[in-house]
Amino acid sequence: MLEKLKNHLASNSPTYLRVKVIPKSTKTEIVEILDDETIKIRLNAAPEKGKANIELIAYLSKTFKIPKNNITIISGHATPLKLIKII
Repeated sequence: MLEKLKNHLASNSPTYLRVKVIPKSTKTEIVEILDDETIKIRLNAAPEKGKANIELIAYLSKTFKIPKNNITIISGHATPLKLIKII
């Protein structure tokens, strides 16, 4: 799934991701891809004052090698389930 996603991102068309975050983890990492293609990600940051959202964007930017300003949280700013748009 991640290789397919990386290839899609290389096509420069908008991509939407469903992400479930687990904040306050010991390590920031992708845990698994769920059956509905939701990406489950552990984040080291706490879910306060947007810290987890900032870390999520930085992690996705580094993982997929795309600029941070190309990643937007569409929904789920204050919840573990998020919809992410990558352009």
